[in-house]
Amino acid sequence: MARFLTKEQEKTVIAAIKEAETNTSGEVRVHIEGRCKKDNPIDRAIEVFAELKMHETELRNGVIIYIATKDHKLAIWGDKGIHEKVGQDFWEEEVELMKKYFQADDYESGIRDAVLLVGEKLKEHFPYQTDDINELDDEISYGDNNA
Repeated sequence: MARFLTKEQEKTVIAAIKEAETNTSGEVRVHIEGRCKKDNPIDRAIEVFAELKMHETELRNGVIIYIATKDHKLAIWGDKGIHEKVGQDFWEEEVELMKKYFQADDYESGIRDAVLLVGEKLKEHFPYQTDDINELDDEISYGDNNA
């Protein structure tokens, strides 16, 4: 079975995560799986968010980009700290951006651009501090159902 992203595309997305986190204390994760275990992808994103312990960031400013490849479902979920600053409309705009890229089979650019735009919002509301540490892994996480 073909992977959703090639190894080179994964490297591009991980580089975007690192770039997005460079100027902020916020954290961004990308999670990809084949099937969404919930009817609503936001509910699954919240579940994965908790499984990855993203709610444990000091400023509650973690963001997950969730993709279920076989079910064609996307969601972005931001923890309380960042969600209170940007609101639901921002997340929905980024999901729509990803959908446009995905419809053109350009998954790499869709994920990369969404990550970078989320990073800009995190930088705006949670600028980098000299004592910041990278609280979460930058690698893409995968579900166990054939992403």
